Amino acid sequence: MKESMYKGIKSIVLENEWIIATFLPDYGSKLASFIDKVTNEERLFQSAEESLTIPPYGADFSKFDSSGFDEVFPSIDQCLYPVSGEVVPDHGEVWAMPWNYEIEDQSIMFSVESQVFPYTLEKKAYLDGNRLCLEYKVINRSKNEFYFIWTPHALLRCNEATKIVLPSALNEVMSVEHGTEHLGEWGTRHSYPVTQSLKTGQLLDLSKMEPVTANNCEKFYFTNKLQEGKCGIIQEDTNRTLTYYYPADKIPYLGIWKTQGGYRGDYNLALEPCTGVYDSVYVAKSIRKVSTVEGNGTFNWWFHIEVGGK
Repeated sequence: MKESMYKGIKSIVLENEWIIATFLPDYGSKLASFIDKVTNEERLFQSAEESLTIPPYGADFSKFDSSGFDEVFPSIDQCLYPVSGEVVPDHGEVWAMPWNYEIEDQSIMFSVESQVFPYTLEKKAYLDGNRLCLEYKVINRSKNEFYFIWTPHALLRCNEATKIVLPSALNEVMSVEHGTEHLGEWGTRHSYPVTQSLKTGQLLDLSKMEPVTANNCEKFYFTNKLQEGKCGIIQEDTNRTLTYYYPADKIPYLGIWKTQGGYRGDYNLALEPCTGVYDSVYVAKSIRKVSTVEGNGTFNWWFHIEVGGK
């Protein structure tokens, strides 16, 4: 472990024989880089910027760096908090806040405290063989219940040889992207992985990426709760895998975001296990698909990223 600089910002680097993981504590504790040392490949999407600008609180996510793995909490979309009516910023609060940190042995202890909402979010990061292990805790500082959505907004580097690998029980999705070409308006349901494109009428394999020339974006959620906390990708050109593991009872939903040239010309993929749907904590509370921390209580979960394959 070492402290360093990454694109002009202070960083903390965890490294072993399998992984190099670079965090930016002042930039929302962003996991800026995740290198698979077996192939010496960056597994997170990287923007072209040579230097990064730390966003101010409440920033418009689209105006800042769209790369790496940002922590999204307590909502994805900007919305009103369902109890107080306070505004939850775009992509939540914590991605645009500096986090405190302490280095303990071979782990990093991050924490951030909201000045608007009554919570403290903690994250412990360490390496265990070919896994990056993240352990989370939300502390509710009020006597009332606190509602939230958390998801790892991790944009993965990919190409047309990237294939999404999921448990077989996940076989139906719902579109939530208004700008979609293939899947229709919000709420339209499709079979997974193969469905019929509403644009072309042709069969479309949602587990694969279209080329960047498709110039589109797709986002969809699986309609069933997760029974198994596992999802990932395989690079069919190299047989290298990247797999997420997490507790399905704490993180019961899964969304997928595919950027195929349709946003800034970017090309990336995000697998987003999440604690509530659909993007807005206000909506999630309304439809009873939200996570809750009891008054003066805590809520814990973990999230692992594993590299593997031949």
